[in-house]
Amino acid sequence: MMVADSQTVARLLREYAQRTALRGGNPYRAKAYSRAADSLSALAVPLHVLVEEDRLTEIPGVGEAIADIIKKLHRTGAHPSLDKLRKEIPAGVLEMLTVPGLRPEKVLRLYKDLGITSLAELEAAAKGDRIKRAKGLGASLQAKILQNLAIAKSGDGRLHLHRAAALLEHAKASLQETRPNLRHVTIAGDFRRGCELVGDLALVAVAPDAEDGPTALESDRLTVHVTDRKHFGAILLHATGSRDHLDQLRALAEDKGMKLEANGLRMGRRLVAAKEEEIYGALGLPFVEPELREGRGEIERALKGNLPKLIADRDLRGILHCHTDASDGTETLETMATATRKRGFQYFGVADHSQSAHYAGGLSLEEIEVQHREADRLNKSFGKEFRILKGIESDILADGSLDYPDEILSRFDFVVASVHGRFKLDRKAQTARLLRAISNPHTTILGHMTGRQLMRRPGYDIDIEKVLRACARYGVAVEINAHPWRLDLDWRWHQAALDFGCMLSINPDAHSIRELDHMHWGVEMARKGGVPADRVLNAMSLPQLMRHIKRRR
Repeated sequence: MMVADSQTVARLLREYAQRTALRGGNPYRAKAYSRAADSLSALAVPLHVLVEEDRLTEIPGVGEAIADIIKKLHRTGAHPSLDKLRKEIPAGVLEMLTVPGLRPEKVLRLYKDLGITSLAELEAAAKGDRIKRAKGLGASLQAKILQNLAIAKSGDGRLHLHRAAALLEHAKASLQETRPNLRHVTIAGDFRRGCELVGDLALVAVAPDAEDGPTALESDRLTVHVTDRKHFGAILLHATGSRDHLDQLRALAEDKGMKLEANGLRMGRRLVAAKEEEIYGALGLPFVEPELREGRGEIERALKGNLPKLIADRDLRGILHCHTDASDGTETLETMATATRKRGFQYFGVADHSQSAHYAGGLSLEEIEVQHREADRLNKSFGKEFRILKGIESDILADGSLDYPDEILSRFDFVVASVHGRFKLDRKAQTARLLRAISNPHTTILGHMTGRQLMRRPGYDIDIEKVLRACARYGVAVEINAHPWRLDLDWRWHQAALDFGCMLSINPDAHSIRELDHMHWGVEMARKGGVPADRVLNAMSLPQLMRHIKRRR
């Protein structure tokens, strides 16, 4: 009897997901299979152990139904349903599902009408204008394919932060349960550095029997570095990266007559330091937080004593930019506010969609009045310890004006101005559109500035520097949208925003209670961008925040 390992089962389950998507029907079933396949590819213990101990449902994304499929694939390396699906579509067609925005039904049309059976053929057809001329496909789809082929290639094998977190936490827990001799199991790699997309899933652990030197346990996606206690810090440093940061540390060590190796900092044969903090200290540096370790000038800043004190989760006083069931959220205003209060925040800023956002249940003038009366009622019950702020996410219209007239906008405590349509305006027009919105005295925060969605679509074309300078000039805060699909503004622009004099606002864009906790990913991005707490709008106390907004108007 054939027994398939976790990587084989993950590959087969992913194929099952793709073929299920092409078959049609419930799209969530295919997505569930795909998430489970991701989880299987990052197991820290052999799959047969989890099967034998009946622990498959502990794996993120694996319920009873998927567990049964995994068991059959594990036992036989096959599944009757998968065998049946394979007869319908050639394997190469599945590649096209990796292109963002290319839905299964369009993939089927490309295959059946144009005979396209691979990514290479898809690219050739798009460049040769074959898709543009095909009935039911057209120029718009062809342009999207050409644009998103690059995204498919660049995002290959990487995970959004929240997905990587789930896989790493499960790997850590299962490793500790299966190998109780391991100590100090710690997450490293891209995730520890707070990268917005994670490809390098890594853990570092101490084992009492690792005196002979570090070893690495590797699966398809996960690497577990096992070392002794003495060298744990050095191994953690190297497993965290980045390569550029480590190269610069090695160069600094050589300048000081030392050598930085995987097991520590040495001078000749003498081990100078093997703990992270001590390695930095021996090189004349303060401790460099993992999020800053990208080789983008942090070593020079550290040598000059100019590293920022990074914001932390505990620094945030309130939450702004959240949605309720008044527009496209899932919970009532009271439920969202209560959940925010329970998380220890001082204020909750509701910002449902404005009237032009018909697709998202934008608020009419009558609905605004209803919501404001409800906020007033709840604020009386909350007393002085907590407050709901009356906000709106106002669409930035094509000409740069804000949704609603000024007399309506003036009734809100704050306004998040965001683009939700007309993404394809040229750079000059799109920039001018944002600049006009920023200059509106009612704009408090510029929401998800570039409109990007990670591994789904690029941001629209704007002059980011010009927009940031305008935000600084008019006192408009720049949003760090904490939704893990957005994480916009990109952390690589945070330092420029700070240098220009911008305030930033870390907002979850939450549409449910669970999404309130996206705030953490926004904090991670702010830390990666070098942002201190005193430059974050919602790190202000409520009185400070209201004074700040009043000055803007």
